[in-house]
Amino acid sequence: MSASRRMTRLIGLLAIISLALAGAEARANELIRVGKAQALAWTFVPVDVGIAEGFFAKQGLDIEVTSLGGDAKVQQALVAGSIDIGLGSGPGMAFLAKGSPAIAVAAFAGAPRNLAAMVLADSPIKTVADLKGKTIAVSTVGSLSDWLAKQMAIQEGWGQNGIQAVPLGAIETSIAALKARRIDAVVLSTELGFVLEERKEGRILTAMDRYAPHFITHVVFAQKPLVASKPGLVDRFLKGFFSAIAFMKSHKEETSTIAEHVLHQSPAVVRKDYDFEIGMFIDDGRFDPQAVAVLKQSYVEMGTLPKKPA
Repeated sequence: MSASRRMTRLIGLLAIISLALAGAEARANELIRVGKAQALAWTFVPVDVGIAEGFFAKQGLDIEVTSLGGDAKVQQALVAGSIDIGLGSGPGMAFLAKGSPAIAVAAFAGAPRNLAAMVLADSPIKTVADLKGKTIAVSTVGSLSDWLAKQMAIQEGWGQNGIQAVPLGAIETSIAALKARRIDAVVLSTELGFVLEERKEGRILTAMDRYAPHFITHVVFAQKPLVASKPGLVDRFLKGFFSAIAFMKSHKEETSTIAEHVLHQSPAVVRKDYDFEIGMFIDDGRFDPQAVAVLKQSYVEMGTLPKKPA
C-alpha cells in the first residue's frame, strides 16, 4: 500500500473517531431545565448538590436551574414548556386532577419538618397550648401552611376554629406583621425560624410534621410528553437526584457548604437545617400509600378539589 493511501486511510479513521467522540460529547451534554418552587428552601438543595458533586454529569446531563415563586408558577412553567422538570409540593399534585400536562414521577420528602409555627423571641406564648384562640399568619387560604395550622387546632383539641388563620401572602409581610404584633404567630419555613433565632428576633414553637406524620411534602414533576418520548432521560435525572440525596445523608459538611452558597445563610443555620430536615428525604422516590391517602383528603379540606381524586 502506498504512503498516500495509508495517509488517506489514517485521515478517514481519525475522522470517524472524531465524529464518535463528538457524538459522545453531545450525549454527555444533554440539557434538562429544572424549576424550583422556592429559591431559598433547604429541601430543594439536592439538585444543587447533584450539580456540584457531579451526580448529574455522571448520568450525561447538564442541569439548568430556575427558581420560581411557588407551586402554581412551577405548573405554569411546565405548561409553557419553559422547564422539563419541576421540584414542587405534594399538594401541588392536585393540579394533575385539573388537567396539568405534568405528572409526579417521584416523591422525595415526607412529613413537613420544613414548616414550623414560630413567635417573637419575647412573646408570652411559650408552648403550643398557648396558641389556642390566637391569630396565626399563613401564606394563603387553602395553602399547606393554612391546612397545617388548622390541623394543629383540630389535633390539639381546640376544633378547626380554635385558632384564627390570617392569609398574609409574602413571607416579608408575615414577618412584618409578627414584629408589629398584629399577629401572635406564623407558620413559615423551619430554616427561616432558625434565621430568626440566630438574630434573636423569633423562636420556633413546633415543627408541623407532628400534625401530618404521614405526608408527601415534595415531589418531582415531569412534563408528560417528556416522560412519554424520553423516559430514559427522566430516569437518568432521577438517578442523579437520588444519588445526591444519598450523598447528602452521609456528607453533612459538604452538603452544608453548598447550602451556604445557595441559601445565603450562615454556617450555623445551614447545619441546623441539615440536622433538622435531613430525615425528611425519601431514598427511592416511592409514594407511600398512607401519605397519598392523607394528601387526597387534604385537597378537599383545603378546598383545592371538590372531592378526593382517583
